Amino acid sequence: MDALTVAHWRMHNLRLLGESLEAPDDVVGWLGAVQSQDYAPAKWSIARRTNDACDAALDQAFADGTILRTHVLRPTWHFVLPTDIRWMLELTAPRVHIMNSHQYRKLGLDAAVLEKCTSLLVDALRGGNRLTRKELAGMLTSAGVAIHGFRLAYVLMNAELNAVICSGPLIGKQHSYALLEERAPQARSLSYAESLAELTLRYFTGHGPATAKDFRWWSSLTLAAIKEGIEMVGSRLECENIDGVHYWHVSSDLRGEVDCPTVHLLQGYDEYIVGYSESKYVLDVSGEARARSGSGTVFNGVVFLDGQVAGTGSALSKRSRLLSRWLSSLHSTTLKPGPLKPLRASSDAFWASPPPW
Repeated sequence: MDALTVAHWRMHNLRLLGESLEAPDDVVGWLGAVQSQDYAPAKWSIARRTNDACDAALDQAFADGTILRTHVLRPTWHFVLPTDIRWMLELTAPRVHIMNSHQYRKLGLDAAVLEKCTSLLVDALRGGNRLTRKELAGMLTSAGVAIHGFRLAYVLMNAELNAVICSGPLIGKQHSYALLEERAPQARSLSYAESLAELTLRYFTGHGPATAKDFRWWSSLTLAAIKEGIEMVGSRLECENIDGVHYWHVSSDLRGEVDCPTVHLLQGYDEYIVGYSESKYVLDVSGEARARSGSGTVFNGVVFLDGQVAGTGSALSKRSRLLSRWLSSLHSTTLKPGPLKPLRASSDAFWASPPPW
C-alpha cells in the first residue's frame, strides 16, 4: 500500500466515496464526531455524506436534538449524537481541561468562580429554558460575574466539558444553550475501558487507515491511552506498515478504488482534512500544494481531484451542493485524469500542524 492508496481508501471510509448514509445522525454516528466550530460549513460536511440532506433538514435535525453540538475531543465544537455525548465527554474532557488550564488561570477563572458560574447557568436553564450567549452573558453580569474578553467563552466551555450544558436549537440565527440532562436524557455513561475501546474503534472505522498519532490529535488522548485502546480492540483492527509507519483500520471497512476522475468540493475543516496530523500529507502526495502555500488563510472551500488537493475556493454557498454534484458527474472526456493547477494557493495554516483551537 502507498500513500495515494491510503487517501483513496480513507475517502471510502469517510463516506465521501461509495454508499452514502441516510440521515445526518447516521453521519455523525459513523464518524464519531464532526468538527463544527463553524456551523454552516460543518453542515455541508454532513450533507456531503448523505443521500439528500438539504440545509433545512440539517437545521431541523439540530433543532430536534438528533445531533448536538458541544466542546468535546479538543477545545472546539463538534457535532455528536445525544447517546454519545456524555461518555465522550467523560473520556476526553479531562485532557481538554488540561489544554485550557493556562487560559483559565490567565482569565482569573479559578475553581470557585467556575463553580459559581456553572450553578448560575443551571438555575437559568432549568425547566427546558433555551438561552443565547447574549442572554447568558446578561444573566452572569447581573449576578456580578465579569465576562469581559474571552471569559464568557471559557465559562461556557467549562460547563460543556463538565456535561452540564450543550447546544439548544437555533433561536432565529443565534445559537442557544440547554441543560445536557434535559436535552439528551438518553445520554450514556460508560466505564473508562468501555469508552476508550468505543472511541478507538469508532475513529479507525470512520477515519482509517490512520496512525496512532492521528488519533492522538483527533481525540486529545495520550499515546499511552491510545496504545491501550488499540490493544483492547486489536482483534477487530488490521495494521499496514507504510514507510515504517503503522496505519490502523477496521478489518471489515469499506476499502475501494477511486473511479478517476472524481472531484470533491469540501469545506476547510472537513474530517478528511482536519481529522489527521501525522498522515495529513496523503492529501497532497506530490507536495505541490504545500510548496505553493503562503497566504496564511484557511479557505472554506477546498477542491480535491481523486483525493488530492487541486485548489481552494471561496466561501461555500447554498448552491455548492449542486456544483459538487455537477463536478462529480463529469466524464473523462470532459475532465482528463491528471494534475490540476491550483485554483488558488493553499494556505500555510491549512498545512501547518493542527492548531489547538
